Amino acid sequence: MPDPFYPGGLIREAQYQETMVSRVLPFLASVRLEKTVRTYDGKDLHTELYRCPDARGSVVIVHGFTSTCVKYAELIRSLLINRYSVLIYDQRGHGRSFRPGRSKDLSLTHVNRFSDYVSDLESVLSSREEELPGPRFVLAHSMGGAVAALYLEARPDAFKKAVLCSPMFAPATGGMPAWVSRALCGAASLIGQGDRRIFVSKPYAGPEDFDTSCATSKARFEWYDLIRATNPFCSNNGPSYRWTLEALNVTAQVLRERVVEKISVPVRVYQAEQEFMVLPWAQEAFVKRLPRGELIPVRGARHEIYRSSDDVLVPWWQGVLDFLEDQPDPDSAGE
Repeated sequence: MPDPFYPGGLIREAQYQETMVSRVLPFLASVRLEKTVRTYDGKDLHTELYRCPDARGSVVIVHGFTSTCVKYAELIRSLLINRYSVLIYDQRGHGRSFRPGRSKDLSLTHVNRFSDYVSDLESVLSSREEELPGPRFVLAHSMGGAVAALYLEARPDAFKKAVLCSPMFAPATGGMPAWVSRALCGAASLIGQGDRRIFVSKPYAGPEDFDTSCATSKARFEWYDLIRATNPFCSNNGPSYRWTLEALNVTAQVLRERVVEKISVPVRVYQAEQEFMVLPWAQEAFVKRLPRGELIPVRGARHEIYRSSDDVLVPWWQGVLDFLEDQPDPDSAGE
């Protein structure tokens, strides 16, 4: 049987499920250091540190909407074997972190203010900073991309470099005008229904459809889909009215005047060719204003680039690793 891993550490799709179960997950469990971090408002966040003994740096992963730490297992292992320590956490309203709002439905995703996500990143970094060898990098997807961008706008040199994958600078609204969605969600929030599930969403009810998913790798999709079906803490699938309102308002926050320009470190934004979850124009507007920004289209990828088929994923991920490794200047950002 051929080696189930590619040279960069990713898993071959043909052997994905078996390799994840028999090798990747047990390995990660053996080196994982879990810690509960207290937020600025006194809530608990679940964090995981994967320490590389001879690390040449650290990567902080900020996951996307409805995701969890578990979903990034393949990338975490690859970063470890490429000699990076990794810090990842479940954002508030996700996974094993605390759930704001009144609902007991673990598949509902709610937040009171988008800025809470940014403050949570600060709490996580402050709590575990001494465990992260420099230089430090951030790898963020979708909603996490917006969180990381806002954090960098406030602390321009917090990381040595940033990789933003399909960042949610402007969420798609499914054909409904953004102003209509904003008015509807704003009204629901005003009458005390902000933490209720938006009317176009239903509670998680089991396995989902690959053909309408954000992934192009069926093997990667089916692996996590099974985890979601058997673990309630991984069942996030839909937003509250308030979350939707905050997501719609994030565009103006990320792109506000004279702020993007403050980000002093190299930033690479990856844009999925088959995107339908976020609007590309906002990514392009963001990159144009970055002093050291780069926009790279990823052909053949849907929104979740990191769950692409091998022919797309392997070269994309090698590009990410090359970007992290290339350090042409002596600047100490992120140290």
